[in-house]
Amino acid sequence: MPLWLYWILLGLVAGTLAKFLVPGRDPSGCIITILLGIVGAFIGGWLGTRFFGWGKIPAGEFDFRSIGIATVGAIVLLLLGRLVRRL
Repeated sequence: MPLWLYWILLGLVAGTLAKFLVPGRDPSGCIITILLGIVGAFIGGWLGTRFFGWGKIPAGEFDFRSIGIATVGAIVLLLLGRLVRRL
């Protein structure tokens, strides 16, 4: 599978899980959900390696650990976005 397709698929899964796990109204479409998941993967990876010692995830491997880390990052990004919108 090409690497760019992996990132889109990971972004879609992680963004959808983050929106499902964090209650509230988020009227964004599929592209925003994918971007939420992709940026969430970078945030989750940074948080995981920097503060929690989770180690690095090899690019191009689609497993539950990478989905979990990307989802945690997407949740953080979603909550930060809601906080900024309230201000």
